[in-house]
Amino acid sequence: MEYYFQTNCAAKSSEWTDELHELQLMFGVKEFMTGHFFCGIPGDCTCYCSGVVLDVPEASKLLSSVAIALSNCGSIWPAFVPVHDPTREAFFGIQNMGTIFTRRFDADRIRSQVPIKLMHLEGLHQLFLSKFVRLIRDGFLNKFLKVKFLMRLTYITPPFDGEDDAQVREHEVSQSPGKKDIQTYIKTIWDDDYPWSNWYSAEDPLKGFELTAIWSEHTVDDSLEMEELENASVFEAEKWLLSPVLELNMTDDPMGHFIGFSSQLRLLVKALDASFEVKFIEDLITDGNPASVPSPSVLDRVLKGLFHDGQIPDRQHDHGIGGTIKGAPLGSLFAQFCLNALWFGNCNIHAIAVLWIEFVREVRWCWEESQPLPRTMTNGRIDLSSCLIHQKLQMLAICIGKKGVKRDVNGNSSVSDVDKDPPIMTEDMHEERLQAVEAFGDEFSFSALLEREILSSDMSAFKAANPDAVFEDFIRWHSPGIGKSVRMKGDWPPRGRLSARMSDHGNSWRKIWDESPSLPASEQKPLLDPIREGEKILHYLETLRPCMLVEQMISSAFKASLDTLSQTSYGDLKQMKLKIEQLYKTISTSLKPLRGNIVADRAELIGDLVRLCAVFEHVEKLLIFAASIRHKLADATRLCEAIFSDFYNYYLPKMGTGSSNICYDKVFKSKQLIKAHEREVIISLFPHPTANQSWRKVLSMGNLLNGHEPLTREIIFLAHDGATDDQYGRNVPRGSPGEVCTHRMYVCGTSNDLQVALSVTSWD
Repeated sequence: MEYYFQTNCAAKSSEWTDELHELQLMFGVKEFMTGHFFCGIPGDCTCYCSGVVLDVPEASKLLSSVAIALSNCGSIWPAFVPVHDPTREAFFGIQNMGTIFTRRFDADRIRSQVPIKLMHLEGLHQLFLSKFVRLIRDGFLNKFLKVKFLMRLTYITPPFDGEDDAQVREHEVSQSPGKKDIQTYIKTIWDDDYPWSNWYSAEDPLKGFELTAIWSEHTVDDSLEMEELENASVFEAEKWLLSPVLELNMTDDPMGHFIGFSSQLRLLVKALDASFEVKFIEDLITDGNPASVPSPSVLDRVLKGLFHDGQIPDRQHDHGIGGTIKGAPLGSLFAQFCLNALWFGNCNIHAIAVLWIEFVREVRWCWEESQPLPRTMTNGRIDLSSCLIHQKLQMLAICIGKKGVKRDVNGNSSVSDVDKDPPIMTEDMHEERLQAVEAFGDEFSFSALLEREILSSDMSAFKAANPDAVFEDFIRWHSPGIGKSVRMKGDWPPRGRLSARMSDHGNSWRKIWDESPSLPASEQKPLLDPIREGEKILHYLETLRPCMLVEQMISSAFKASLDTLSQTSYGDLKQMKLKIEQLYKTISTSLKPLRGNIVADRAELIGDLVRLCAVFEHVEKLLIFAASIRHKLADATRLCEAIFSDFYNYYLPKMGTGSSNICYDKVFKSKQLIKAHEREVIISLFPHPTANQSWRKVLSMGNLLNGHEPLTREIIFLAHDGATDDQYGRNVPRGSPGEVCTHRMYVCGTSNDLQVALSVTSWD
């Protein structure tokens, strides 16, 4: 025996509550028990004949035995036994309701072509009326019997990624002489307009939506009224409910099976582990498996995309928190290299080595031919918050620009001629300079030494441009805040006097002024030698150790991947925004060990990075779901946010941040009540079938929604009758209820499947 207890007895139960057991829905009961046939040695629980099929006499005998046992112990629970083949889902049942009433249950199912009459509401209504044998015989059926009717229709949206004509986005017609028009159809991919589509195509996590329309209980007078209900608009239903239908991989897909940025980042971490075993990039080419490296045509296509189709990156899309990750900014040359490397040759270490060597060759060609370095901003500044390779490429782009500049040595003397660019340094150059200063002692700090060189250069250029100028004039031009002007009209060069602080003859600025020669900026030794610095940068790129390359690739790849995903439009979903911000902080913290030149614990580092990839995968899948639900319910913001909130709460335990007592394998359920003003938006999810779709289907049922049949149609017929002597005998006890549900029939079906469950209450 199996027992089923109602979980919430206090709450008022609804006929269409989703938590109902199948038998509760079919027969309208609460607690119940089911009996199964066992065959074997007493006490041996291993001998269970699950394949035994009971026929009607056997099921009746078993049910009678159970009913007697329940009656003897005073139980009023209904009992059911399965009958016939299990696929029919047929049941017999009985319930002793004290000494007054007895309810009998019967259910069966047709899993083949359903009779046409039973496909329509009128025929089902007549089937229910046929159970009132005595009233039909006496001719009082329509006069005394009032049938109540409830209905629930479930529709499912057409597939968003199906093969039908509705998925065709573009229709192009090309004409050629002597030939008929050639029609080319381009199929729509749901994520074509999302930022990750440049790198991979994600499976739509939303297969569709289920729309449930519910008609509340009302009285039906005759079968003609049922025919009218079959042709009634779905808008007449009192309640609409919407629930998403998810792809299986959103709920049951094991970690690591998802294909996206996270899967490729795992491969990059694996490449990092292998890179520690090799000292030189070239060794990875000679020792590598040729099959692990893509063909030269693929390599050429990647390089062409990097160097010939590149544009200056747009920094407006950079995430604010992303600046804490020491990687190349999205859209920059090295960031694009890293993103391409993720998908090049399945991101193995040998493919990375081949791509890097060819990448450096292209960079050297740009240097030797004085061609601008693509995808690299040259605003005269180095982004020290980025990785060192990106800084080097920025420096090289500046050197390329300065290398071809011819200075005008015959320029006129003017204030503008004295400007000179400050020295530009990458992070490692700053460190080298600081070490040199420390080696000479603490007489000058690093910043003071750098300021002295720049100040001396400016003073020399100012003297050359203004031969009659004095120290006070330079102060007024260079730092107006510390000089006081006494310039007369038409007077040049300007005259002035110093502030009290600058009037001291021992001031360091005056000492530098006295020591600085008069030398135009064009004749001075440049603070940055573009030729020397450019060759040093190329030497760095060509001799970079594999582990140092892949370490910087990991930082840039994580940052660029998340920057790409964060550009996704998902509306005002606060949970999603919070998760992205948390992931930025997690990545920044987890990648800090890569900033050092020596890895203390290699195994621990790789383990931490693998776990970081798992966190990235969770957020990536969550973001794709947010984009999909937002795309489909853009005009129903409340529904979009409610469904996403339900999925977020369901998915949270899988991310390792939920309560430990929540079951990870539970089925995702979300049903949202659709308000009146939202119904038109939901109707748009059910486009009218095209001509190509219409001929494929033979519509057999009514209750169409924009030409779409319901997936399932569930109906409950109820007949309540008074406890009177002339209907159920003359021995009805006093105190009997004035009206009892004597007949209840549940019907669920389509044109190829029909399930009917009947319960009848009688006075014994």
